[in-house]
Amino acid sequence: MSMPKWLENIVFYEIYPQSFNDTNADGIGDIPGIIEKLDYIKELGCDGIWLNPCFESPFYDAGYDVSNYKKVAPRYGTNEDLKRLFEEAHARDMHVILDLVPGHTSINHKWFQESCKAAKNEYTDRYVWNDDIWSDFGQDESIMGSIRGFYERNGCCAVNFFSIQPALNYGYAKCTESWMQPMDAPGPMATREAMKDVMRFWMSMGCDGFRVDMAGSLVKNDEGQEATIQLWQDFRRFMDEEFPDCALLSEWGNPGRSLRGGFHMDFLLHFGPSHYLDLFRVEEPYFSRRGKGDISDFVETYKSNYEATNREGLICIPSGNHDMPRIKDKLDDEEVKIAFAFLLSVPGAPFIYYGDEIGMNYLADLPSVEGGYHRTGARSPMQWDHSANAGFSSGEPESLYISLDPSENRPTVQDALEGRIPLYDEIKKLIAIRKEHEALQSTAPMEFLYAEKAAYPLVYKRTGKDEEILIAINPSGQEATCQVAAGTGKGVIYSNNGEAVLENGKLTVPAASASFILL
Repeated sequence: MSMPKWLENIVFYEIYPQSFNDTNADGIGDIPGIIEKLDYIKELGCDGIWLNPCFESPFYDAGYDVSNYKKVAPRYGTNEDLKRLFEEAHARDMHVILDLVPGHTSINHKWFQESCKAAKNEYTDRYVWNDDIWSDFGQDESIMGSIRGFYERNGCCAVNFFSIQPALNYGYAKCTESWMQPMDAPGPMATREAMKDVMRFWMSMGCDGFRVDMAGSLVKNDEGQEATIQLWQDFRRFMDEEFPDCALLSEWGNPGRSLRGGFHMDFLLHFGPSHYLDLFRVEEPYFSRRGKGDISDFVETYKSNYEATNREGLICIPSGNHDMPRIKDKLDDEEVKIAFAFLLSVPGAPFIYYGDEIGMNYLADLPSVEGGYHRTGARSPMQWDHSANAGFSSGEPESLYISLDPSENRPTVQDALEGRIPLYDEIKKLIAIRKEHEALQSTAPMEFLYAEKAAYPLVYKRTGKDEEILIAINPSGQEATCQVAAGTGKGVIYSNNGEAVLENGKLTVPAASASFILL
């Protein structure tokens, strides 16, 4: 599987555009605001940007309900603004991937409006419809419900998530009803080509690829997801032929399937079988100083996924994203430092959620904004400085997209740049070390050496072309020792809160520390 060269040593920064930087005082972040902060992102060490959906939408689900795939939402700017973002990023040797939502649209999309008409037309089969208004979709786990009774057409339209997100039709892997269409039927094939056209539009403008929302859900009634894998293999062939330097990253949560489907990388998810939450977001996370966590189930699942990829594709373990509480919800800044030593030393391209680098807080119990619900507290405005609205916007406070963190001591980028946030300095240092050592980068092999049930430390080895590095991580508040299949260390290239010692296979790791040891 070929991979764009730029993915091998990149660190991504996820931007939720509504909340990043507002330049026109309407209380909502915009694309010119992102351009204004590119140098900040680059200085941190991040040279990739994942931009959450920025397309035209009624925003019932924060832009994951697209009404026009080829038009930037006016609140963010124009298509020309997005093109300029690509150009300004490239001028800084940075890359930008967009969030592609191929599984559903908004009910406002013209495709759906035409599909709802009783008379057959070009869009009749663009969505998943059954043929009877009185019958729902049964037990298909990839369908969350239906829209029915609003339109002249007889039948129910499947929805993927919220009731305003009708499911696009890529066909059924197994057709058990007369209205189900196979993948190669004209309707599903037209949907496939329409989505390729969307991708082509943005890649031609300078987009460097896509993070694909709900990538494993497109083909319905697809037990084992083999048909969905075949679908994405077709998308990948299209990209390889027309845009071979562009990347394809999946929200799938099953690297053994997604990478076989042609994705370059898969995100481990906060739901499903990955045990991602065990790291940072359960009541006793592994990275807590209390030392009551358990990483063994995560490691076993990770090893299985890693082997399934034939160690060719990439697995991403993000610091967080717009869909879950922030990493600070369960950990303090010192614990987050140790967590980032892990996140920035494992394979796959790291993803840092905006604000995590300065320790932004999760704001529990905020009123839901644009379908955020419990996620809203992780989407608050970026805190740039100590001016009005934390420097996010010059608009009135009541105009802000989401309320600011009301804490008097809320962290800001200004504090970070003036040396008052050690977490920021530590993350910046870790990124620089990763970029200096090929053994720590995206594609270098990994081997776990110690990851026992309910035990500390966590130890693994990264092997580069010219060096081997042992990573020893002990989040607990007690010194930890173990035996590992390694000799004596040649030197420590990174440590936080004390250096681990490796002598004749015996590893001693100080409390609440992380060390990278040359072998």
